[in-house]
Amino acid sequence: VSLIAALALALNALRQPQAQLTIALVPLALAGASAGFLLFNFPPARIFMGDSGAEFLGYALGASAIIGGAKLATVLLVLGVPILDVIWLIISRTLAGRSPAQGGRDHLHLRLRDLGFTPRQVVLFYYALSASFGLVGIVSVAPAVKLAALAVQGVVVVVVIAYATRRAALTS
Repeated sequence: VSLIAALALALNALRQPQAQLTIALVPLALAGASAGFLLFNFPPARIFMGDSGAEFLGYALGASAIIGGAKLATVLLVLGVPILDVIWLIISRTLAGRSPAQGGRDHLHLRLRDLGFTPRQVVLFYYALSASFGLVGIVSVAPAVKLAALAVQGVVVVVVIAYATRRAALTS
């Protein structure tokens, strides 16, 4: 996901009226580091990044979005998967009377695993979702078109989760 987001942010910096080549180097370096790590982390994973690595990537992607001159809608779309996951967790845990900082199995990737997705299927689903969010985020189209594309993506996510839930119910 970081690789895809970094590439989208680099493309955004390069497509500005005055291409920002030096600013694009930061997300391109992140993309290169993420691609190198991915060789060992793609399922079946042989190494794991851990919280420190994930937090560094999140911080660096956020900083890249700010210095790259991305509009808020672009940033929200490019970083849509982790942002939506965090928003979902904060709301659902607060409504359940739990601390949003408390751990649990309610992250999207864990819910997909519990529904019967293999680790590879979860990763590929995240990649497809991140790539589609990133593409919509950096394509220069009218805001209404971006909103419609976002709605279609939301429907796809709901359909995939509903399908997995139904499949899990049929097998149990």
